Amino acid sequence: MGRVRGRDPGGDLAEPRPACGLGAAILDAVDDRSAALLQPLLEPYDERLDASEPRVDALPTGGDEVDEQRQVVDTRVPVCHRLALEVLEPADHLIHQPADLCQVASDGANLLAEAVLDGALDPFGQTVGGRARDARECLELRARPLEHAVDRGSVCPPFDALLRALDRAVVHRAQGYCGARMKATELDYTLPTELIAQRPQSRRDESRLLVYDRVSRQVDHQTFAELPDVIGDALVVVNDTRVVPARIPIERPRGEVLLLERVAENGLWEGLARPTRRLRPGRRYGEVELLEHLGGGRWRLRLYGEPSGETPLPPYITEPLTDPERYQTIYAREEGSAAAPTAGLHFTPEVLARLDVERVTLHVGLDTFRPIRVDDLAEHELHGERYEVTDHAWDRIRAAERVLAVGTTTVRVLETLASGAPLTGRTELFVTPGFEFRCVDALLTNFHLPRSTLLALVMAFAGVEETRRLYREAIERRYRFYSFGDAMLVV
Repeated sequence: MGRVRGRDPGGDLAEPRPACGLGAAILDAVDDRSAALLQPLLEPYDERLDASEPRVDALPTGGDEVDEQRQVVDTRVPVCHRLALEVLEPADHLIHQPADLCQVASDGANLLAEAVLDGALDPFGQTVGGRARDARECLELRARPLEHAVDRGSVCPPFDALLRALDRAVVHRAQGYCGARMKATELDYTLPTELIAQRPQSRRDESRLLVYDRVSRQVDHQTFAELPDVIGDALVVVNDTRVVPARIPIERPRGEVLLLERVAENGLWEGLARPTRRLRPGRRYGEVELLEHLGGGRWRLRLYGEPSGETPLPPYITEPLTDPERYQTIYAREEGSAAAPTAGLHFTPEVLARLDVERVTLHVGLDTFRPIRVDDLAEHELHGERYEVTDHAWDRIRAAERVLAVGTTTVRVLETLASGAPLTGRTELFVTPGFEFRCVDALLTNFHLPRSTLLALVMAFAGVEETRRLYREAIERRYRFYSFGDAMLVV
């Protein structure tokens, strides 16, 4: 504080008294005569600018006045008082925009798990901003001037495992889909007939591969030979069933029998026979004796000898198959299917050798390919298909950090076991949007027919709207569809 001399009312010099604040600064800069003249004018302002006692009440706290420890900056700081400001750091609770949790900072910092888990992965599918979105969608933390750059990479293992658990728990909950509510018309789409593959590629792994990342929602286009580079160290689970030569012609009346499932070792089968109206139970037609009509064209029958008919190609394949082995996977060994698990048709020995593979068996029957003819998916009835898994295989699958299911048939086996079913039995599991996946982390599949249970399963795993978008993109890019067509990987 400076001290000045003033005059008393009588004109004599008065005892100097202290001055402060802005007044002190002015009076110290002038001579005694000028100071004596200015003193009465500056006294009212000195009282208001006195740093020893703030006169301003605290204003409402602004959003920019909250530091990272959530402490409020004191608004009653004197005007002339200098503050020591620390370098600004991003607050833990700030999230800028939607996040890709497959991306982490190069130094492991600044992408805060608490913020993401509290907001982006809300179980009810709400984002931090309050707008409902797909429950699979996470937030994307992008670098700001005070943050480090974001690198493409994988999340740390504990965090990655938590994401997978949350991913399974909230599948499509925001969309509100469930098997009882979904209409069969939602499985419709328009496909140009020229995109239906009539023959396999000259080399199996030359097929194209559409890769969809459910977290980042990115789509990549590669070849099947690149699959090992895409999936990393995931355990690849395949269905090793083998297609039987199940299409057996009959002459009188002219028609055929399609073997669906072996019922017993004494030659008992279930199958389809046509023309059903002209066939009679108890009669033998060549190698086949029809025993009982089960309805819907299905028969219980006895086959004399082993199946020795033709490979049962789907009806949309109109060209003859020169090599029947091309409708078998290279790892097929357990004979019993009426159709191939077509997602596995793309594997070559070279691709398979680069993967960690485990086997399950599900014998593909009519249910897999029978079209949905009801309005509501809940009314569609499955007759079930036989499966078998060894103890060793199931132990490996349960212990695996990531499981890639090759084909929808493999998914049905794994999710049936994950629900507590025995290792050998029949599954009637109908996977529709809203299903909670407990075992499968990634899906390799072909492009499927409209109104099929296979397409419903893909929508359950990838998302209804996302599957529609992926199919539209595949059509625009001229992918080949159905059994001998190209493949899609959903991770």
